[in-house]
Amino acid sequence: MEITTTQFKHCDLVKAKGRVDSYTAPQLAEAFNNLTENGRYKIAFDMSELDFLSSAGLRVLINTQKTCKRYNRGELVLVSIPENIYAALDLAGFIPLFKIYDDVLSAVGSF
Repeated sequence: MEITTTQFKHCDLVKAKGRVDSYTAPQLAEAFNNLTENGRYKIAFDMSELDFLSSAGLRVLINTQKTCKRYNRGELVLVSIPENIYAALDLAGFIPLFKIYDDVLSAVGSF
């Protein structure tokens, strides 16, 4: 799995490519934790090149969302979710917990 982070004026964009499973989820958690530890709580997560998201990946998303929303500091928004991952998020009941955008531009502009 490859993770890239791009810093913008009002938010950060995290893009993951490949699979997020129990082996790679800690890398994703570390990428999000690096941002939140530096006071960056407005995060857009580009999932356009993600092939798979396991329950460990779902846990990373929920924990990051909780950290970002604590004290109304910001939030984690999801961008370009592939159909199979959207179905998994829907099945787990996670869709109402996140704002979802079709493209990076509108997600970054939402902050």
